[in-house]
Amino acid sequence: MKTGITHLAIPGPTNVPEAVRQAMNVPMQDMRAPDFGDLTVGLFSDLRRVFKTTNGTIMIYPGSGTAAWEAAIMNTLNAGDRVLMSRQGQFSTLWARMAEQLGLDVELVDVPWGAGTPVSEFARRLGNDVEGKIKAVFVTHNETATGVTSDVGAVRAVMDDVYHEALLFVDGVSSVGSIDFRMDEWRVDLAVTGSQKGLMLPAGLGILAVSNRAMAASRHATLPRAYFRFEDMTSFNRDGYFPYTPPTQLFHGLRKALDRLFEEGLDNVFARHRRLAEGVRRATEAWGYDLVAEHCRIYSDTVTAIRVPPEVDARDVIRGAYVNYNTSLGSGLGPLAGKAFRIGHIGDLNEVMCLAAIASSEMALVDAGATIELGSGVAAAQAWYRDSRVRQPMAIAAE
Repeated sequence: MKTGITHLAIPGPTNVPEAVRQAMNVPMQDMRAPDFGDLTVGLFSDLRRVFKTTNGTIMIYPGSGTAAWEAAIMNTLNAGDRVLMSRQGQFSTLWARMAEQLGLDVELVDVPWGAGTPVSEFARRLGNDVEGKIKAVFVTHNETATGVTSDVGAVRAVMDDVYHEALLFVDGVSSVGSIDFRMDEWRVDLAVTGSQKGLMLPAGLGILAVSNRAMAASRHATLPRAYFRFEDMTSFNRDGYFPYTPPTQLFHGLRKALDRLFEEGLDNVFARHRRLAEGVRRATEAWGYDLVAEHCRIYSDTVTAIRVPPEVDARDVIRGAYVNYNTSLGSGLGPLAGKAFRIGHIGDLNEVMCLAAIASSEMALVDAGATIELGSGVAAAQAWYRDSRVRQPMAIAAE
């Protein structure tokens, strides 16, 4: 029989804070009541703060980030439109597959799993597209499978350099709310996230931020859509209502989660994720292992993908951590199955939670045949967390 808690060290779904969980424990309420907008209108405006947009339109779909992917494509593009994408991990692969299934002409750039979005190759292809056949550029901001964060601003810069008018789509599922995202500055046209990552909620909300330019494109797009129609969402959302039954309890949780993010301060949230991630990276270095991410400039602050040596099967590490040490680690996806495991450090967590994940990983690695020194990664992370922590003065109790 297991005692205590099972530690969640995957990159999503993430830990739900107790205050958020309690906020969702409310009776069902009337979604057509005259005061329902008192709950929901503020969610739209506060999500704009998280995406860093003043003019973008926020839409909240019951579903996952994948649902928001589909809504973005179907409302703004036409069958046969050419789109430029790169495939560098499991989620960029799935996005490209969806684009093909929805009838788009996908111009695909394959890069190694562990690389970021190939900005220079995008620049070359966009520069050669003198007839403007490419209608959209897709960027996976944070590739969860490989622990890689790509430079969205650099992609926007090369689009500007060649005066290209394509729409810019960005998958921010595992970055928004945890890694700095600047929709207006980068002039992102459609940005996607989900509730179960940096927003610290259960899965169930696909969230889409849409630029004015993309809203204009939606009025002329011809891909069929019904449930995902922008027109239906915006006409109801204006007053805080929805064209179909919304997940009201999740809205209460989102309200509390957003309050927590703003109380901590978004810049502090990003800095915390960076500090926690660096501790995991230093533990990996102490083990002598490589990350899947090819260069320190693209290391993700929400998930670290760790390569294991040939004599170790990462699936045994993951299984052992769960069965023996009550810890869920992220699996290696696609070609990384058995070759890598992932430690998620996203959402509501702190240094000691990361240390628990590192300690469990060490024990599971040794059990699976790794020749690392127990405690080496923990010690490296401890040293970093102590050195990097902004220390608070400790009060001395009066006797």
